[in-house]
Amino acid sequence: MKMSNTSALPRNWTQFEEYTKTLMDEMHIAGAAVAVSSNGEPIYAKGFGVRDLCTKKPVDPNTIFGIASVSKSFTALAIMGLQDKGLLSVDDPVTKYIPEWRVSGIEDMSAIKIKHLLSHTTGVPPMRRREDLFRFREHLEFFANEPVVPLGKPGEYLSYCNDTFLLLGLIVQRLTRKLFTRHMTVEILDRLNMNRSMYGLDDLRKFENVTVPYVYNEKEGCLEKVAWPQLGNYEVGGGIRSTVLDLMKYSQVYLNLGVFEGKTIVSPEAIQAMQCPVHQIGRHQYYCYALEVTPNYGGVTLVEHGGGQPGVSSNFGFVPEENISVAVLTNVSDVPASRIWLAAVNTYLGFPIDRQRSYEPEYYMTFEDMVRFCGTYECDEGSKFAIAPAGKELRITIGDREYELRASSEDTLVFDKNGMEQVIKFYLDESQRPWAAFFHLRMLRRVSE
Repeated sequence: MKMSNTSALPRNWTQFEEYTKTLMDEMHIAGAAVAVSSNGEPIYAKGFGVRDLCTKKPVDPNTIFGIASVSKSFTALAIMGLQDKGLLSVDDPVTKYIPEWRVSGIEDMSAIKIKHLLSHTTGVPPMRRREDLFRFREHLEFFANEPVVPLGKPGEYLSYCNDTFLLLGLIVQRLTRKLFTRHMTVEILDRLNMNRSMYGLDDLRKFENVTVPYVYNEKEGCLEKVAWPQLGNYEVGGGIRSTVLDLMKYSQVYLNLGVFEGKTIVSPEAIQAMQCPVHQIGRHQYYCYALEVTPNYGGVTLVEHGGGQPGVSSNFGFVPEENISVAVLTNVSDVPASRIWLAAVNTYLGFPIDRQRSYEPEYYMTFEDMVRFCGTYECDEGSKFAIAPAGKELRITIGDREYELRASSEDTLVFDKNGMEQVIKFYLDESQRPWAAFFHLRMLRRVSE
């Protein structure tokens, strides 16, 4: 891809800061941190708001936040490192390393490969969360006993599944003969000098300048403090706490094709494989190995991943052609960290600050045709929405909120939330009736009309 020339562009970080502060006010974000690096050197790093509403202590670039599912790329990187060493292949069946793994409803477990875990394409739907399980053997028992109806064959569909992803941690543990978190700390966090990054809550308590996690109570109209989640085995995909400056160090592994300060972390081939599109997730977006890619964003490539937990919304990524990386961390659940992230990227590239990754077209569909999408859609992990007519339009209800829907193709509906288009793609049966919907990287089955 042709390199864009932005080196001489003026960058209006004042406009970016005004944009971020306005968004934080609108979305009730207590605190946020943003960092941008170019050629390995931070060129912008700033804290916004407060890390603690009681003490009013401000956020700064060294404030520690949860990063949630941004952690998944760390695990994927470890897996690719083991492949570099010849200890595994991503084309290997998972059961080669976890022979006792069984999933209710799946007969041929050997068809599920490590690459399917990395890309959420196992065919296993989002499962009921069990954060009370701290040992991998307990989770294997959960898999064997939990009723599961597969979405399809491995590789056929993508549906985010934290439970299958955590198996990568067990594979790391068995091949290295080290606790997963110990291996990750020694081989990645320590080697990248990520000195303010860690997995365990016990280690977190040793640090100062740590954010307080919050959720917004819509009924009361206020932010409420929540405890850091224990996560259990889900640490594999969401357990890292870090800073935006530490994430700038991490980004150099990708921008330098596996090398950090002269140390080879993984091979160039591993880095390239992690960014190779596996499954389309949007009009111009693809999921890879714990990374999302937008191949042609104004002539450059966006590589990123977001995360969310109670008291955490995050987004991290980079633009390879420009050798820049951006990280955004916030201390409030369910807020658009990705919107702030993209605004920072746009500011660097000289694009309009509110430019989006893609725009859904207008598509005419009769009301009668749209009615077929009505119904309730849900998954065992907890995601749920309902679509119903309201006069001559369709509305979607998510939690206590309603939004107006429009069509953007024969199988896609769109609504606006927080200033960003939210896209729902429907999977249709032979009679052209929807049996499932793809929304926020998850497949939700239609459970009622």
